[in-house]
Amino acid sequence: MKTGHKKSPALKKVVRGLAVVIGAFITAYGLEAVLIPNSVSDGGVTGLSIVGSELIGLPLGLLIAVLNIPFIFLGYKQIGKSFAIYSVLGIASLAVGTSVMHHIKPIIEGDTLLVTVVGGIIIGFGMGLALRNGGALDGIDMLAVLLSRKLPFGTSDLILFLNTFVFVVVSSVFGLQGAIMSGIAYYIASKVIHIVEEGLSGAKTFKIITRHPEIMVETIRDRLGRGATYNIVQGSYSNEQFKEITCVINRLEESKMKEIIQAIDPSSFIMVYDVAEVKGGNFKKHDIH
Repeated sequence: MKTGHKKSPALKKVVRGLAVVIGAFITAYGLEAVLIPNSVSDGGVTGLSIVGSELIGLPLGLLIAVLNIPFIFLGYKQIGKSFAIYSVLGIASLAVGTSVMHHIKPIIEGDTLLVTVVGGIIIGFGMGLALRNGGALDGIDMLAVLLSRKLPFGTSDLILFLNTFVFVVVSSVFGLQGAIMSGIAYYIASKVIHIVEEGLSGAKTFKIITRHPEIMVETIRDRLGRGATYNIVQGSYSNEQFKEITCVINRLEESKMKEIIQAIDPSSFIMVYDVAEVKGGNFKKHDIH
């Protein structure tokens, strides 16, 4: 009997934990080498910790650890033990990372555009990597994950909304310009978080209702190398039955898919959905023309 090459549950947990730690240190680097030296804050509890550190002089890492305690408890009670453990690991690593890198030489100084863009990309990648592997680096992230389960919004959108209030506090220390730069940097970070957390494959699902389903599926297979499935649907007004085509493609194939649909049946009814992740089946790239 074949045992396969699947990772054991324990190894998967170790890999995920390592990814959370790496994400935390990447975030710490973005803070200490880009944002903080240029008087730009992070968002969330980390942003509040930066403000507190500036006002009362306590180490940033200490404040990050202490202020996140209530949110870790919230994550444990409402989201689960595993999430809380990975988050403790991530927050502890972020606290250590900011302490170790506190005197690191800034990689950018003075250029506000580069500071916001590069800083946002770095911290967004780090935080997204942690979230993708089951942990959060900030209490606001935990609150956003919890709210995303109860509200029709994504985690990154809720993080951005909650941080609006944080940047009001940031403005009291870094001034209005610093708060605006912080907001821009974190907006960029939220988009990077979304990309990393939801996946880089950028798959899309097309649902197509057409009067020529067989020709459509055959053409999609021949020109895109993609398979498709049928669902039988019925119009509520006409009571006529149709074959609804479902096909998953990557973003680079979207324009070609639309060309195929337009050429075969311009009156087709089309619905397009973003897909975070594709597993199983035969989602492989074949030759197209």
